[in-house]
Amino acid sequence: MPAFDSNLFPLWLVQALCALFLAITFLQSGLDKVIDWKGNLGWLTGHFAKSPLRGVVPPMLATITLMELAAGAVSAAGLVVLVLSGGTRVAMWGAALSGLSFVALFFGQRMAKDYAGAGGLVPYFLVTLVALLALRG
Repeated sequence: MPAFDSNLFPLWLVQALCALFLAITFLQSGLDKVIDWKGNLGWLTGHFAKSPLRGVVPPMLATITLMELAAGAVSAAGLVVLVLSGGTRVAMWGAALSGLSFVALFFGQRMAKDYAGAGGLVPYFLVTLVALLALRG
């Protein structure tokens, strides 16, 4: 971590806050899917009932759950590395996995014709893009 009065501190803080934000977002979401698999599956089955994805909801839920858990875990590990050594590579990979997860979620919302839900993902995706730019090495 750079000194508080260093010109590098604001960039480091953006990097750390983005990694923390993505870790919280995806660990919470992924763990919720694991803990309440049945509830999430039931809700998503109804959500996609009139979409071309209606027949693949269980594997879709498993895939997005794994993607979210990976994005959250790698982002959390990236935050630890960033704090302990200043390295950004692990956090950058967490942001990349986060971006892929948001694109997958966005695709699903659009396929379900849930345009408001898709639009709600945009600010999260923008944070991910900021993270990728801030963490580039």
